[in-house]
Amino acid sequence: MSGPLTGTTIIELQGIGPGPFCGMMLADMGADVIRIDRAQSVAATTGAPRARTDFLARGRRSVAVDLKSPDGVEVVLRLIEKADGLIEGFRPGVMERLGIGPDAALARNPKLVFGRMTGWGQDGPYAQAAGHDINYISLAGALDAIGRKGTGPQPPLNLIGDFGGGGMLLAFGMACGLFEAARSGKGQVIDAAMVDGSATLMTMFHSMAASGIWNDERGTNMLDTGAHFYDCYECSDGEYVSIGSIEPQFYAELRRIAGLTDAKWDRQTDRGAWPSLKDDLAAVIKQKSQSEWCALMEHTDVCFAPVLSIYDAPKHPHNVHRKTFVEAGGHVQPAPSPRFSRTEPQLSRLPSVPGEHTDDVLAEKGFAASDIAKLREAGAVK
Repeated sequence: MSGPLTGTTIIELQGIGPGPFCGMMLADMGADVIRIDRAQSVAATTGAPRARTDFLARGRRSVAVDLKSPDGVEVVLRLIEKADGLIEGFRPGVMERLGIGPDAALARNPKLVFGRMTGWGQDGPYAQAAGHDINYISLAGALDAIGRKGTGPQPPLNLIGDFGGGGMLLAFGMACGLFEAARSGKGQVIDAAMVDGSATLMTMFHSMAASGIWNDERGTNMLDTGAHFYDCYECSDGEYVSIGSIEPQFYAELRRIAGLTDAKWDRQTDRGAWPSLKDDLAAVIKQKSQSEWCALMEHTDVCFAPVLSIYDAPKHPHNVHRKTFVEAGGHVQPAPSPRFSRTEPQLSRLPSVPGEHTDDVLAEKGFAASDIAKLREAGAVK
């Protein structure tokens, strides 16, 4: 194990999306993340290739537990006694009904940082409703702002709700909670909601709106494809390039390299001119291939980059130099980030299958071999 969180133990209750992403981030930073998988998942996934390519599950050890069994619940509580934190992504009230809610967990370990990941939050009118990323970013006011003029909202994959405003928010909350607990000796509960996190990500746009420089009509603002100098353009070969020449000096560099000499290009900040300038710039970019534009604009101050697929991004020279992507277990995937000068994070373990480390983890945490055997016989663990 390596990384700044080495020596930290986190219990992760199996979930989907943002919860595993948080667990991945903590494990990437060196935490010993023990994932509690469902006992019934063992037979279904043992040896399945899909389990080894679930990169969100990397870095963890897996203990398979029947949470409907009192003995299984006791196993989790005993693991909590020796942990620094716990993360879970169930609907509000589920952990309490299982007998491993905050009160029960903190009674066993008063220093525990108990992280909760939901879409709507632990309370509120929507708290018990089902939902997904698209719903959470809708309520947060993020989705309405994303899209081109004259089109409906365009879902940005599930990056904002699940991962940026969800899993990463919880990982940040856990790091803060662990830091505070080291000082105070006291644990606490972290209520991380994807609606809240998505709203936080929109802070700058609320500031722009308050300053009177944000138009509520999507696709008409500087950063939402309204401006000709901040958009993606198709090249002659069908590939795309991204232009972000916001500052005057960068816009001047764009004009110089692209040959935009006509006086009409002087109207950079004239919103009324943006639609026609966008059409004109699109026509200019369409005259050359992506590689030709790269030859002209890379390593300049245009604020330029080719638009790469997830298959091409790992091959780009900059990403190769930075080791932004790594190969592990025969598969290319994003490397742990951010970088640390002294406690360098590394991929410590490939994704595990449910129950792969049950015996090892329980023995390490003080369970006698005879007790593990009894738990297996009772079906409390697998």
